[in-house]
Amino acid sequence: MTFLASFDGLLWFAAMLAALNFLQLTLHREIQSVFLLLSRSVNITILLFSLLFIPGVFLHELSHFLTAKVLRVRTGNFSLLPEPMPDGKLRMGYVETVPTDILRDSLIGLAPIVFGSLFVAWVAVDRLHLLVMWDTLRGGQWNLFWLGTQTLFQTPDFWLWFYLAFTVSSSMMPSAADRNSWGMLGLALAAALVLFLLAGAGPWLLQHAAPPLNAFLRGAALVLFFANLAHLALWPVFAAFHRLLTRLTGLEVKP
Repeated sequence: MTFLASFDGLLWFAAMLAALNFLQLTLHREIQSVFLLLSRSVNITILLFSLLFIPGVFLHELSHFLTAKVLRVRTGNFSLLPEPMPDGKLRMGYVETVPTDILRDSLIGLAPIVFGSLFVAWVAVDRLHLLVMWDTLRGGQWNLFWLGTQTLFQTPDFWLWFYLAFTVSSSMMPSAADRNSWGMLGLALAAALVLFLLAGAGPWLLQHAAPPLNAFLRGAALVLFFANLAHLALWPVFAAFHRLLTRLTGLEVKP
């Protein structure tokens, strides 16, 4: 097995994560533009946008709260109310936690993407049975794949599960505040890895630790792939609606 093949899961995970971050930001701008052109009110736009994503925001903040409790970190206020920030961004909600060590702070910050990915994976595999479609796509069985796509809409409560998977996946990316302690933790892990390599543990890590880690990252990349599909399905709809409203109203929303 080549070195690249040993870490293809990491490459796929990084690619899918970068794609999700881009698609989330792009789609959110389109949605906000549509709401703003329809309402002509920033406050109404914030309200509509918050209501649309409230299931995802709820799971995002709940994951922070539950992880903090498990790690015995004291929590403060819990809010799902949107709040414009001084930098122009919109904070959808928050959970106050007492600063602790870099490990616990990092785990609390990482919780939304873990909880969100588990939920999206459950919906994709158990509710929408997308794993079967993925297998047909990997096997080059295009006829079966398109047939599965057509019958997907007949799945019981398809639109409910699609909506929940979309809002959760679109809200699970950690915020800047969530990532505050990641830099220090990353440096600590990198230092530990260097020490292992200097101690001659490189071959052991490559043989015993790399395969399960790579398999885990492959699975995580597949979950993010399903999340990206949901965003890709909605992006052209809102982009087209945005252009239509711009032509009808003669107004344009500046980024």
